[in-house]
Amino acid sequence: MTIKVGGRIPESTLGLMGDDGPTTVGTNELFAGRKVVLFAVPGAFTPTCSARHLPGFVDQADNILAQGVDTIACMSVNDVFVMNAWGKSAGADRIAMLADGNGEFTRALGLEFDATAWGMGQRSQRFALIAEDGVVTELFVESPGEFRVSSAEHVLTRL
Repeated sequence: MTIKVGGRIPESTLGLMGDDGPTTVGTNELFAGRKVVLFAVPGAFTPTCSARHLPGFVDQADNILAQGVDTIACMSVNDVFVMNAWGKSAGADRIAMLADGNGEFTRALGLEFDATAWGMGQRSQRFALIAEDGVVTELFVESPGEFRVSSAEHVLTRL
């Protein structure tokens, strides 16, 4: 079942690159007592994700954080090395680049989709959410092929 506004973020573990190499962060740790904007993309280095989605959050990071957001996080069903390289290439130093390598968190949210027809396996739908203390307060899931409601600019209007 897909997470909804008012739903609690499910417990899971995500990968990220630390100072000493790959590490993990639990969703409870990431979301508890904090206001978090999480956006997810079907794949790092893919066209819309690289040309518009991540760059929008890089460009709007100061404005988003100024609205009382503690963390901006980008997630994809990719490994921690890919997410780290993508973040570096995009100048995403103010965004936590989270790897959901096996798609477990994505499935727990109910936001997965089958991209095997394009050689990409199971992936995340394109979405963004705002959560406060681990509870979803806003959820923006894109229709297939769309990029509107999960953009940084749209999310900013809802903070």
